[in-house]
Amino acid sequence: MNTRKFKDIVAQKVMFLLCIFVLSLTFLIIFGLYQRSRPILAIKSVKDLLFSATWHPAQGNFGLSSFIVGTLWVISIAMIIAVPLSILTAIYLSEYSHKRVREIVKPMIDLLAGISPVIYGVWGVVAIVPFVRDYLMPFMSEKMPFFPFASDNYTGFTALSGGIILAVMVCPIIISIVSEVIRTVPFEIREASLALGATKWQTVKHVILKKAWPGIIAAIILGLSRAFGETIAVLMVAGCALNTFPKSIFDPAYPLPALIANTYGEMMSIPLYDAAVLLAAFILLVVSILFNLVGWGILLRIERRESI
Repeated sequence: MNTRKFKDIVAQKVMFLLCIFVLSLTFLIIFGLYQRSRPILAIKSVKDLLFSATWHPAQGNFGLSSFIVGTLWVISIAMIIAVPLSILTAIYLSEYSHKRVREIVKPMIDLLAGISPVIYGVWGVVAIVPFVRDYLMPFMSEKMPFFPFASDNYTGFTALSGGIILAVMVCPIIISIVSEVIRTVPFEIREASLALGATKWQTVKHVILKKAWPGIIAAIILGLSRAFGETIAVLMVAGCALNTFPKSIFDPAYPLPALIANTYGEMMSIPLYDAAVLLAAFILLVVSILFNLVGWGILLRIERRESI
């Protein structure tokens, strides 16, 4: 075996081992969190932990349901705002905008994806919270005093504030993926639709979106996955009130990531406290991985279909 071939084989083996090491990190994190969660799973049932609303570690109560509901409120608001905004932006950039506009806007959207969550959190405290407190809540409480707008929380630190911040954070991801998916739709299909007399919007609505729909679903799932894991920005603006279920978009919410960031490291002398917080982290990680697998699975299927 000559030296060049030997170096080639060594480089291949080293890169393979590094790849295995990176992949194994995910399984090690899952295993580690599960192992650290086992003490509380051995004493309390999963049903009690997931459906009990009482979080009082000093009394041995570790109900996670209010945190799960808070997470669902914030993420639902974020996706209701982000999905239509992102899809319409991606359609405009892919189908309507001039090339120079696209070249200016695309890097700015990519820049939004790279901004630190702390910056978004500060922006939320400085701009979004006062806007919700001084304008949005008074207006909507007066005009629409019913579910899900009725609330007696006048601080501005609400599920809506957290949802708005999350929406801004996931928009760049959804826009980038939807734009790429729309670009994979063959140009001949557009030409055929226009040649049959369809307008530009009819072509987008009935041809391009129909063809790109699985990829758009994947983009939404991946955006949802990102929203599940966001911590600092949401923690700064969502209110984080313990043992309360949000009943309005203007009520405070306490999502699972905020619980982990806020409480881990405190009161570790309380039995099972550590295990309860790590169980929340384990649940969050499993949900995020499932969403990622589904999203990337759909995208891979599209890529394979296009390559045939």
